[in-house]
Amino acid sequence: MTELDVRPSTPARPATGSLVEQFEYGLDAPICLTWELTYACNLSCVHCLSSSGRRDPRELTTGQCEAVIDELQRMQVFYVNVGGGEPTVREDFWHLLDYAVAHQVGVKFSTNGIRLTPDRAAVLARTDYVDVQVSLDGATAEVNDHVRGAGSYATAIRALDNLAEAGFEDAKVSVVVTRHNVGQLDAFKRIADDHGATLRLTRLRPSGRGADVWDELHPTAAQQRELYDWLVGAGENVLTGDPFFHLAGYGESPMPGLNLCGAGRVVCLIDPIGDVYACPFAIHDTFLAGNLLRDGGFGQVWRTSELFADLRSPQTSGACTRCQFFDSCRGGCMAAKFFTGLPLDGPDPECVRGFGETALAADDRAATIASRRPADDHSHRTAPAVRRPVPVQIGTRPGPSAPPVSACSESPLAGFTRD
Repeated sequence: MTELDVRPSTPARPATGSLVEQFEYGLDAPICLTWELTYACNLSCVHCLSSSGRRDPRELTTGQCEAVIDELQRMQVFYVNVGGGEPTVREDFWHLLDYAVAHQVGVKFSTNGIRLTPDRAAVLARTDYVDVQVSLDGATAEVNDHVRGAGSYATAIRALDNLAEAGFEDAKVSVVVTRHNVGQLDAFKRIADDHGATLRLTRLRPSGRGADVWDELHPTAAQQRELYDWLVGAGENVLTGDPFFHLAGYGESPMPGLNLCGAGRVVCLIDPIGDVYACPFAIHDTFLAGNLLRDGGFGQVWRTSELFADLRSPQTSGACTRCQFFDSCRGGCMAAKFFTGLPLDGPDPECVRGFGETALAADDRAATIASRRPADDHSHRTAPAVRRPVPVQIGTRPGPSAPPVSACSESPLAGFTRD
């Protein structure tokens, strides 16, 4: 079924032990889950982990989404991370947000800001149990727009302005760290502070379209060290959502957060058609636990999936268990390993002790990586038909004879429709 050894049932959670030890055996319900409401998006970010762009015609209906929310309420899920695609382009998005809040399910949604008008920001400021994350991958338009599309920086800053002016408290500025923006961390923090917001950093994953640009965009070893020092200095004033636990291998200062892969244990993902994946960063059949329409609902998948049972069992981590820093980094990120062609019990490709670099150079991984492409790609039709690395240049733009990487390199609204 998967690369993982499937076990028939989840072992009993120990009655005592650390929080990490408790979480390793999974919870009765996820602490939070990621729900990608749609693959539709007005942008074509080069590192999009879900290869979003066009709406999937099998997308869950409004009624089906309401039924999911009802079930999350019964399971006492604290909140959902709603994303996409761009979730606000769904015509029923605001209705579903209100429905979730009315049913005691908090909502944290990620947006590029395209529909965060002053009026909408004012409504959000009056709504409890809602958090907003505005995506920004460069502290300047030059850096941001080369990755997210021309005009996307201005759109994001305008959305942050609207939220601040409406009195929305503690919005999040969500940044995917790349080698081109890692030197802008202080500037990102100032942008967040100026808007009464909190900076949230996340790791670049080599999944979706991110697989095409990972080699060009993921931070260098020296930048990983720079990022570690910066995060340790920032402490709890900057959020990470625990995607950087591979950095704990430096071992010199404690990293804030849980430093544990929560896939299938405390987190998971529901995609736009109701497929449930163990990891929000790994939309691939290997990590598919079931479908909530076909398999009796989300709760049934969460409780009975063989994949989840396996992930909640003690895992082997190969040579990593012999490393003195294993208890800190826990072998790194499952998704990062999988999509770079490394074995799941191998080192993280960005292992700060250098073991990942050695593993990446060990053999020709091209065939393995190609086999791990997701079956569905919802990128805009104007995107290249054949995947290939997307050159990202800072300071220069393609000449007039060069086609844009995507239609959204010319306009952040390219390909945008209401369907």
